[in-house]
Amino acid sequence: MAAEDQAAVPRVVSILSALLERVAERNDVVAAVERRIRDVEEQEEEEHDQQEDGKESTTTMTKKKKAVSAFQGLTKPAISVGGYLERIFRFAGCSPSCYVVAYIYLDRFLRRRPALAVDSFNVHRLLITSVLTAVKFVDDICYNNAYFARVGGISLMEMNYLEVDFLFGIAFDLNVTPAVFASYCAVLQTEMAYLEHPPHRRRRHRRHQVRLPPTPAAAYRLIDRALPLSLSLSFVPAVSTVLVS
Repeated sequence: MAAEDQAAVPRVVSILSALLERVAERNDVVAAVERRIRDVEEQEEEEHDQQEDGKESTTTMTKKKKAVSAFQGLTKPAISVGGYLERIFRFAGCSPSCYVVAYIYLDRFLRRRPALAVDSFNVHRLLITSVLTAVKFVDDICYNNAYFARVGGISLMEMNYLEVDFLFGIAFDLNVTPAVFASYCAVLQTEMAYLEHPPHRRRRHRRHQVRLPPTPAAAYRLIDRALPLSLSLSFVPAVSTVLVS
């Protein structure tokens, strides 16, 4: 039975989760390096100011602060990106096309907010919100925000707030043409090829944040034709870790 459930998950779900997980992991490394460099620079600047002025520096009061996003959590959720997206698929009953549209919306959101990079602290909230937005636009039948909040492990108040913030973040640009849809399918198709035949050469860690892949012009068929799971779910178990922090 477990094997059948696993087979029922469309390829687009596993491919999208793998792509976002890799981007988040790389950005985690970049952020950690940047934090260490920033801490060293601030310490050196403070020591220099103390030597120059002979008194306590005000560097900590005037240092540049990183922009805070509503999607940014204080801790990393225990559930993996793959497990989280599969949970959304199993309980939200979205059509496979919704995940491609969610990916398109997420890309639009990040392009309008270049200071925000996908990492382990925000990827889960970005996923549940982008899927919620996509399912309302694509599918004829969908669950309400309260249901999605339970699936995502957040409160209804937070779900509502994230949805509004996300919609303004993409400037309510919800329309997706067939050509745009096909181009993003091509990106996910490339990701599938990467998963099936990963490069053997080791690559050094990037020193800059990793964005989502650009969309090529070529189009490929990616979406499985299998229907989503039944929408008649009377109970959704609580997520293993609630995303409240």
